[in-house]
Amino acid sequence: MTTAATGPPWLVLPTYNEAANLEPVVAAARDALRSAAPEGFRIVIVDDRSPDGTGEIAERLAAEHEEVEVIHRPGKAGLGQAYLAGFGHALRGGAGHVLEMDADLSHDPADLRRLLGSAREGADLVLGSRYVSGGGVREWGPLRRGLSRGGCWYARRVLGLSVRDLTGGFKCFRREVLEGIDLASIRSQGYAFQVELTYRTVRAGFRVREIPIVFRERRSGQSKMSGRIAAEAAWLVPQMRLRRR
Repeated sequence: MTTAATGPPWLVLPTYNEAANLEPVVAAARDALRSAAPEGFRIVIVDDRSPDGTGEIAERLAAEHEEVEVIHRPGKAGLGQAYLAGFGHALRGGAGHVLEMDADLSHDPADLRRLLGSAREGADLVLGSRYVSGGGVREWGPLRRGLSRGGCWYARRVLGLSVRDLTGGFKCFRREVLEGIDLASIRSQGYAFQVELTYRTVRAGFRVREIPIVFRERRSGQSKMSGRIAAEAAWLVPQMRLRRR
């Protein structure tokens, strides 16, 4: 069901209190996308009214670089809704591919080239995967590693998927995927949001490819991960399968 995607790639960067990380991650992403998409690209920063001044930094970057723009949301409303706002904006702007990644430099922006390249070779959704051969995690303790791997194993078993890294947030979609999985009905956040995007993609018959990445601890600031987000994922994953039935 794949046809050639047209339009430039767009990168969606959701932010909340990422003042120390935003400028370097945008600079590195611009370098990677400039070489991967010399025909042009866009970066949209979706800020949830960060109290640390992230939004002001985003506005300055947008003023300095014509390919960067900003969506300001009225307050912190969850990672999933931030991504949905960015996805919708990118699709309305004519994106051919839509990429997502964390804004805290835990994902290497240089890998954007490989994600986009793999999508252009025929994959509908490309996942930057920690849990395929060649991938990995750095600077995490045993407990966090276990929780992450366990969460992916749990989601795979419940949903009947073969994808190894279901909770990661480093992805490249063909626009037809986002148009075909009913984004308006997604209500999950955090880990569950990432799981649901991939699950809907697989169920819709699109082709998913995982490529290895190395995930690192954020460069600066505090992690947004919480017990509530993990509990939400554990509860919502079986609901996804029930809704499908």
